[in-house]
Amino acid sequence: IPPPNIFTTLFPDTHAGGATELPLQPRRREKENPIPASEQAAAPAMASGSSRPQILCVSFNQDNSMFSVGTKEGFKIFDARTGRLCNDNKLGGLNVVELWFATNLIAMVGTGEQPSRSPRRLCLFNTITGASKKDLNFRSTILAVRFSRTRLIVVLQDKTFIYDLNSTRILEEIDTVHNPKGLCAFAPNSEWCYLAIPASTSKGSALVYKASEPELICQIDAHESPLAAMAFSSNGMYLATASEKGTMIRVYIVAQATKSHSFRRGAYPSTIYSLSFGPCIDRPDVLAATSSSGSLHMFFLDAARNGRNQTNKLLGSIIPGSKAISDALDPANHHVIHNIAPAETKRYI
Repeated sequence: IPPPNIFTTLFPDTHAGGATELPLQPRRREKENPIPASEQAAAPAMASGSSRPQILCVSFNQDNSMFSVGTKEGFKIFDARTGRLCNDNKLGGLNVVELWFATNLIAMVGTGEQPSRSPRRLCLFNTITGASKKDLNFRSTILAVRFSRTRLIVVLQDKTFIYDLNSTRILEEIDTVHNPKGLCAFAPNSEWCYLAIPASTSKGSALVYKASEPELICQIDAHESPLAAMAFSSNGMYLATASEKGTMIRVYIVAQATKSHSFRRGAYPSTIYSLSFGPCIDRPDVLAATSSSGSLHMFFLDAARNGRNQTNKLLGSIIPGSKAISDALDPANHHVIHNIAPAETKRYI
């Protein structure tokens, strides 16, 4: 189902004389989406300094069909299934590039190297026309941006904003704990558009909101150390968390705020860079994690669910209260692919 056409309601005053906004179209092929002449002229000069521009951000769209890469030069958009380059724009350094499904609307935040690309300005950009459609300015640096079909989430260091995407009206302004990394998790395809943000700077707690309302629904206390990574399953049923220590990864049922799984990543501390559930819509069967160790860890939720009763019977006769740790000790639930990238190299999944 194509995303709704929001341009006619989102930007009703962008044309004089009552002209009508063109409908929002899916991305076209490369030959139908040329780089504007002004950017083509600037591209050789920008590219001459380096053949491999520094990557500043990477993100997938809401259905994982496309992904964007922000660099010191601009942004690139790829088809995730084929690897085809769909768009290449050299607009200057970008710290944030977020896609709105498979359409020509993106949200981007600059590095500040150019006056028009302030890190405090969110630009809603049309990749077909090559023009900014709406700018939102903030008092501090924008650290993260998230989209759903009807909501826009903007995360600052000490605040999180929930916008109605159609009107760009603020629905909720949340005062948050100090969040210098802009850590958040968002479930754009869930019924309630769940949003999770850190609740503490001293321990691993998360506040979960319904962005659709919006309203706070629960607090999940997951770890003793501060949070380093969070991710929702695609349907919003589960929230996975990892702390700065990085040895344990826990999964919670959001509606009940109860722990469902607990997995041990390793015995030694490691920085968790990203968490991601498998694309299953009903009940995800795998959770993947990347870390500074250079390995990819996969945790199998179905194996943990199916084997939990047998494991609990055995451990229950030996260790009181062992139900909570059975998943973490079962090697059938955990698979590791070692050395997929150099250690300390950030990877996103």
